[in-house]
Amino acid sequence: MPTPSTTTPLGLIAGEGEFPKLVVAGAKRAGIRVVVVGLRDCCPDDVRAAADVYHEAGIARLGRWIRLLRREGVTRAIMAGRVKKTRMLDLPRWRQFLAYLPDWTSIKVWYFSAKDRRNDNLLRAVADEMHAKGIELIDSTAYCQDAMAPEGVLTGAPSAAVVADIDLGWRIAKEMGRLDVGQSVAVKDKDIIAVEAIEGTDAMIDRAGSLCKHGGWTLVKAAKPDQDMRFDVPTVGPGTIKRLHTAKAAALVVEAGKTLLLQKDEMLSLANTLGITIVGRKDSDAAAPVGAAKASS
Repeated sequence: MPTPSTTTPLGLIAGEGEFPKLVVAGAKRAGIRVVVVGLRDCCPDDVRAAADVYHEAGIARLGRWIRLLRREGVTRAIMAGRVKKTRMLDLPRWRQFLAYLPDWTSIKVWYFSAKDRRNDNLLRAVADEMHAKGIELIDSTAYCQDAMAPEGVLTGAPSAAVVADIDLGWRIAKEMGRLDVGQSVAVKDKDIIAVEAIEGTDAMIDRAGSLCKHGGWTLVKAAKPDQDMRFDVPTVGPGTIKRLHTAKAAALVVEAGKTLLLQKDEMLSLANTLGITIVGRKDSDAAAPVGAAKASS
């Protein structure tokens, strides 16, 4: 965890979900003031209430984010929380402009700085622009390390069939990550039944369930081989477990040390209740059997 400072505030650009709540809570425990720029129609009310200073800004108003943070003396910031890219794709380009009213800084990043529209390239261009204006984006998990997935079998032992599916799914998920396509893959009987792209993990789980109605499949969710922990960190929670149960999945595999477990205790308890195996796997474990992984305490 970064050295606490009570004088220099931490900036938080907050999207949807539980992740920004973890960041605020962790920074507060470290004695750090938190300046939140909540993304309009995304930021949870709990984050707004917990912030020492709160401002709101549009998703496509990068220049405003930077001005607000600099005005509050922020030099380090974290991006946390979902922003559904599919919102933009629902609209033709001219309506995207009307709906989001991007400022010049956002237009510059979107059309000129980013190499393409994939998440990593867009977010790195955002980070570069913020750095040029004196604000460093830091590891988004810096203040919530206790929520990172541990290594080992976390709930229920996987069957031999699931172990075989994990080995295949891991290789495919890592290759997808290398190509920056998505983080998750669904496997059943050593066959790939679904892969994640722009629709996100939840929609992919639903699709996998519809394609494998008899169930027993495995979801593998892994970080990219060169995962930039400043953004797009793999995240799962109780909602993921409920969705997997509805879709008749047997197991969930996540990358240990690089995946956030939201509401961790509740998530593991729910998985135990619903009979879903969860495994935290290190990338270096690729050749090791899952049964050999150390159990978490």
